[in-house]
Amino acid sequence: MQAGFLCLESGLTRTKNSINVAIKNIADFALSSIIFAAAGFAIIFGSSLGGVLGSPEIFTQVSGESASAYSVFLFQMMFCGTAVTIVSGAVAERIRFSSYLLVTVVLSLLIYPLFGHWVWNTGADGAQAGWLNQLGFVDFAGSTVVHGVGGWAALALVMIIGPRKDRFVAREGGGTRTQPFTGYNAPLAMLGALLLWIGWIGFNGGSTLAFDDRVPKIIANTILAA
Repeated sequence: MQAGFLCLESGLTRTKNSINVAIKNIADFALSSIIFAAAGFAIIFGSSLGGVLGSPEIFTQVSGESASAYSVFLFQMMFCGTAVTIVSGAVAERIRFSSYLLVTVVLSLLIYPLFGHWVWNTGADGAQAGWLNQLGFVDFAGSTVVHGVGGWAALALVMIIGPRKDRFVAREGGGTRTQPFTGYNAPLAMLGALLLWIGWIGFNGGSTLAFDDRVPKIIANTILAA
């Protein structure tokens, strides 16, 4: 998935910014993975504190657990990285590298784990769980927790940044003309789209957390939707 985002975003940006966008994708995945391992996973799936927050024990939620627990951890870590990378595409060419890393920290340490806890924490005894989960909220494969949160964060950020200066230039006699931006590598962007397509087969099919009779139908729907 991350390779798909990297190819897609860097291929669609202008030549002078393509390396910057590529490095942002590498950096945000590395940073979000460390943060998620350190605290994010525990915040989502730790013992719920009033249905709002998981107990943030550092690393204790994954160390010493079974192979299946590590599988869930790795799967969720990819979800966290995807939510952060959605923001990268929205602010491509528009934000300083250091500022983007700060956004990555806030999103992967606070926003994503907090909302993830509300929706996906089921409680060890089935009683205490995230408050949205208790209300019957259902999120399959991260449609809201991953893509909704990433999209809302991206929207907030682009509203703060504002429109591109001189993107639309006034014409003599009224009206405006646009300054066209051309991506530097269309084949790379198309490769990224195909990698994302393949990646979503794993994301959606794997969200059952079991290889059962539901998986082929989910994959078929994923392909048809794409």
